[in-house]
Amino acid sequence: MDIADWRKKIDELDRRLVELLCERAQAAVEIGRLKRNTNLPIYEPERERIVFENVQKINRGPLPGRDLVRIFERIMDVMRNIQKEGIAAKAAKVETELDSDVND
Repeated sequence: MDIADWRKKIDELDRRLVELLCERAQAAVEIGRLKRNTNLPIYEPERERIVFENVQKINRGPLPGRDLVRIFERIMDVMRNIQKEGIAAKAAKVETELDSDVND
């Protein structure tokens, strides 16, 4: 495969990642609603530790476990904010924190 083929593959993988992240966000909204209704804390460090352990267990590489955890730390941070604010508030924010230098 040439670079164009690899980029097409990355575009398709990105599409699938977006679908999965949105599905995960919807679950976070529901969990946030349950937590607010039962006065449970949004931040649960033990649960996050379990998530990090789980993703490291299933990791088959080539992504190093440390990097995978860093990615999931960011995902969990965003999901925590969604739980706090609900999905409507997050959907209103269309800005991105990515540098314009970031590429494939």
